[in-house]
Amino acid sequence: MGMVGGGRGAFIGGVHRMAAALDGQIELVCGAFSSDPERSRLSGEDFHLPANRVYRSYAEMITIERHLPDERMDFVAIVTPNHLHFAPAKMALEHGFHVVCDKPLCFNLAEATELVALVESTGLLFALTHNYTGYPLVKQARAMIHAGELGQIRKVVVEYPQGWLSTKLEDTEQKQADWRTDPTRSGMAGAMGDIGTHAENLAEYITGLKITELCADLTAFVPGRQLDDDGNVLLRFNNGAKGILHASQIAAGEENDLNIRVYGTRGGLHWRQLEPNTLVVRWLDKPTELRRTGVGELYPATQAHTRIPAGHPEGYLEAFANIYRNVAYCLQARLLGQEPDPLYLDFPTVHDGLRGMQFIERVVASNQSQEKWTMF
Repeated sequence: MGMVGGGRGAFIGGVHRMAAALDGQIELVCGAFSSDPERSRLSGEDFHLPANRVYRSYAEMITIERHLPDERMDFVAIVTPNHLHFAPAKMALEHGFHVVCDKPLCFNLAEATELVALVESTGLLFALTHNYTGYPLVKQARAMIHAGELGQIRKVVVEYPQGWLSTKLEDTEQKQADWRTDPTRSGMAGAMGDIGTHAENLAEYITGLKITELCADLTAFVPGRQLDDDGNVLLRFNNGAKGILHASQIAAGEENDLNIRVYGTRGGLHWRQLEPNTLVVRWLDKPTELRRTGVGELYPATQAHTRIPAGHPEGYLEAFANIYRNVAYCLQARLLGQEPDPLYLDFPTVHDGLRGMQFIERVVASNQSQEKWTMF
């Protein structure tokens, strides 16, 4: 693996490195860790990389790595702010490298459309780290719905409340707040782009449905903030189901409470990221059930993404690692000329990234429009 971004002082770069290393299938061999060449060099020292594999820019890295013999990187992990996803992803694909990219896919819908075309024309692997799809009981919820256990899906409620931006944190030189609230780096949406896309992705992933229309109300509650820090969206799905999506970064006191409830004609389920090892299943005609990671009869996709015995918490890093492990297994199969196990083809792709960028654009358009509903 080569990495773009994620050097000293970066949060998400460390998460990606830990997740990629967890299964022993991926080795960090090179990187362009900062737009500042000196910071990139120092970061490479932190990661104990040889000096000749630490690059001054992603362009230098991709150009040189392409012509190295056997030790060249196999794929690129992009862990920069949103506005710096597109160019390295495009160049990597054009030079024959597979890509793992942090979400959202890129800065705007035009860039997303171009990346989709590139992935389709090259046939290369492209994974997007919507990491919440990696939790075992998210896989269980998806499998139950796909098997028809809940009946026809009627209602989807997905929420992502955080409280960390309840004050104007971006004025304190806090790096994460600074770029996430800056439209020149984050894009046209704030909370909806940052965490609302996670909620949208989780709703479509678990249910297998697609959003077809939405009605959005976005607000920047903190005075002087340029992008939304709170949003409420009504949803319509392609099977006739209705939904509600709420994402907020000014929900004071909240930590990271992504959660989803799905209701069908026979029953419903509830999953919370703060209690990820438990899936609550409710029925019309029998008592409520708790499904637990590693306990009882679970679907194969659930078991394939469960790492440790029951009663041992599996969380954020393990879910993140499931995406990297699946990419590694699929890439290994390709290198050996084999077909990958379908269980490990289960990771978010560039097409999920396109859906996310479409969601951002439509939500912002709906918020600005006098019309009640906006076509997705």
